[in-house]
Amino acid sequence: MSNKFDALKNSDDSGEDDVGKDLQSVEKEPLPPLVIPDSDHKLQCAYWLWFSRRSPGKQASLQSYDQNLKLIGRFGSVEQFWALYSHLVHPSELQSHSDFHLFKVGIKPMWEDEANQRGGKWIVRLRKGLASRCWENLVLAMLGEQFMVGEEICGAVVSIRFQEDILSVWNRTASDQATTARIRDTLRRVLNLPPNTILEYKTHNDSLKDNSSFRNTHFTR
Repeated sequence: MSNKFDALKNSDDSGEDDVGKDLQSVEKEPLPPLVIPDSDHKLQCAYWLWFSRRSPGKQASLQSYDQNLKLIGRFGSVEQFWALYSHLVHPSELQSHSDFHLFKVGIKPMWEDEANQRGGKWIVRLRKGLASRCWENLVLAMLGEQFMVGEEICGAVVSIRFQEDILSVWNRTASDQATTARIRDTLRRVLNLPPNTILEYKTHNDSLKDNSSFRNTHFTR
């Protein structure tokens, strides 16, 4: 079972009273309103960060996936983000089959969520050693609204695996080719990817059909 403290450098400084709640608990007992100090630099959207880890080779059921998602914290300002981020373990230091899920508050990091069900995700496979820097660049670009696609961005995930690490950016409307292309091009820029880097796209509907996040994707350069 994943532990909230696997993702935090200091287990006694977790930021919020609700840290460590799983998704099922959050759905049953909604979180209190997020308070943003007047002196803070407010972000355009509020976000929540989740952490999960599963045993290698173990296919998660929907229920176990819900229970495995642990809330790390929420933030709605630049200051709140850095206060949380400074206590996080870097992705490259996480155990294999661990994931950080950063989504807009109210959007669950699940294919079935209403905001995600007609969408999909861009996938970037990274060689080992690049995940921490690339994840930070992606997160800052997302918080800074660099993708310039309005409400289309739902969230982003970094997935630590045995032989590679994977970044993915989730968007609402898989059928909107102009928007998905803009997200792809921005992703290339903020991650400073070489021109020949292959990016992959997969709709969440396809993921539901084959119960897989990263298999059977569509390739693009």
